[in-house]
Amino acid sequence: MRLQGIPKAKIAEELGIQEVGRLKIWMRKYREQGDFGLMEHRGRRKEYKDLEREVKRLRLENDVL
Repeated sequence: MRLQGIPKAKIAEELGIQEVGRLKIWMRKYREQGDFGLMEHRGRRKEYKDLEREVKRLRLENDVL
């Protein structure tokens, strides 16, 4: 939505998000890590997260090739 020129405050309002700061954090996580950045990671072991991250990186690399 941001790419369409809609201000973050307007997007937050339309989605019912009370804190624009939360939306900014989600946008940054998505920009940096894609879908993986928005996934729930609480309670998951670090090695599982690392393996998932590696698999995602390899899939993206394969897509480029």
